[in-house]
Amino acid sequence: MTEPKSLSGKVIAITGAGRGIGKEIALLCAQEGAAVIVNDFGKSLAGQGTDEGVATELTTAIRAAGGAAFANSADVSDPDEASSVITDAIDQFGRIDAVVNNAGISRDVIFHKMSHHDWQAVINVQL
Repeated sequence: MTEPKSLSGKVIAITGAGRGIGKEIALLCAQEGAAVIVNDFGKSLAGQGTDEGVATELTTAIRAAGGAAFANSADVSDPDEASSVITDAIDQFGRIDAVVNNAGISRDVIFHKMSHHDWQAVINVQL
């Protein structure tokens, strides 16, 4: 008999899930049976542009492997957009059980030489 998956029936939203650690967290959650909201704004690593395809690509991969996932490309640094992560979880899967706040950015500048704009961008995403 197969052992039940540890996250079966759970709905987990993961911010910054399109790449890196967030992507691996989303894949693991899906493999363990969770329905996953894949949130990623899709900015380049330098902080430029947006690409909804980042979240969509991972969502497609999770579904192809038999998992449940929904792409969300909201900018979590904007409270109005960030709330859509939770709304999508409830609309798509009927509930929300956990949020992994993984989204994060950095600017390759020591903090005291960083522009106010870059400093605020980092603070807004991380917090």
